[in-house]
Amino acid sequence: MRVLDGPERGKRRVLEAAAITIGSAEGCELRLADDRVSRRHCEVRVGPHGFLVRDLGSRNGTLFEGSRVGELAVPPGAILTVGRTHLVLAGAGDAAQLAPSTRDRFGELLGTSVAMRRTFALLERAAACDATVLLGGETGSGKELAARAIHAEGRRARGPFQVLDCGAVPEGLLESELFGHKKGAFTGASSDRPGVFTRAHGGTVFLDEIAELPLPQQAALLRACDRGEIAPVGGAGPERVDVRIIAATHRDLATAVLERRFREDLYYRLQVLPIVLPPLRGRAGDLPLLVRHLLAELGVRDPGAIEGPGLAALSGHAWPGNVRELRNVLAQAVAFAGPRARFVDLQLAFAPPAAEGDDPRAPYQARKEAAIARFERDFLVELMRTHEGNIKRAARASGIERTQLKRMLRKHDLL
Repeated sequence: MRVLDGPERGKRRVLEAAAITIGSAEGCELRLADDRVSRRHCEVRVGPHGFLVRDLGSRNGTLFEGSRVGELAVPPGAILTVGRTHLVLAGAGDAAQLAPSTRDRFGELLGTSVAMRRTFALLERAAACDATVLLGGETGSGKELAARAIHAEGRRARGPFQVLDCGAVPEGLLESELFGHKKGAFTGASSDRPGVFTRAHGGTVFLDEIAELPLPQQAALLRACDRGEIAPVGGAGPERVDVRIIAATHRDLATAVLERRFREDLYYRLQVLPIVLPPLRGRAGDLPLLVRHLLAELGVRDPGAIEGPGLAALSGHAWPGNVRELRNVLAQAVAFAGPRARFVDLQLAFAPPAAEGDDPRAPYQARKEAAIARFERDFLVELMRTHEGNIKRAARASGIERTQLKRMLRKHDLL
């Protein structure tokens, strides 16, 4: 259980066998400094398929999806309103209740740590069914690799696997990219073009960065989730598709729901099987295995023992970019030392993500992306300063569509 707003924002409680009482009085397991919360407001316990919520006769009620709750079973990911405070009941405890997997890899994901083997157990469960999966975790933690592995080990393995990065497609083209378009639907539509859902028929569609999907497309995606129907742009009517949906985001979708940037009904529809991939800094014991595997991919046949000062340096790094950053660090070291170098001979260089492009030894693409990101953020800061935070005026002056400007501001944590 996590508090999303108010004075206790960020406070967490782990739900086990006993019920947790929420209220303003001393003695409540979750005490809230909210003047609209009763002394003993409600209680929550773990149920067989989610959570059981019971109001304790509170003055202002306990709300779920806008309705008062007497006693109700709610799914993982449910958002409760208690007074003025919102709580999310996440399925994080799911991993702790599962026995760790005996495997040390799942698809291209590797790890022998307890955190990773518990994650493998959840991924195995996801592969064994056809439910919608929501993958969370920091950038670079392997969400697409997890999605591909779930598909490859599931009953749809012989079907197609299609990927769409919701944050990389201009908003005006998203509907067509998702659901396709018919000839003549708009200027330049010279022929029918299937969207990612049609191309994934009989298989899996992976929607990366789902939090960046604009609200109009969220409504259309909800229809695809609920009814298995899509409406191509310019089409005569809905078309049936048979796809499994795996979505991913590094953002907090529950907070996006509260801020009205993400539809609550779609949020619950995607939360059927939520799985959060652990960050690399939380499983430092996996570093030797990962380093050996990545060096082999980089052409180093015999790296020798993965130990000594080099391993100590890797273990002490915070890894904001996770495994993706680890691979870049090793690739840079191998580029200078050559494929015959031993691990103990590698010169490992770390740089904070914001400064990566300033390193003359960094790969061209990394320096280019870092420079573009710095320019974009600096441009947005100056733009919003000039227009005193008014998005409408800033959009008009910059020539950037207002919804696109909002997405860019959120991307750089400026909104």
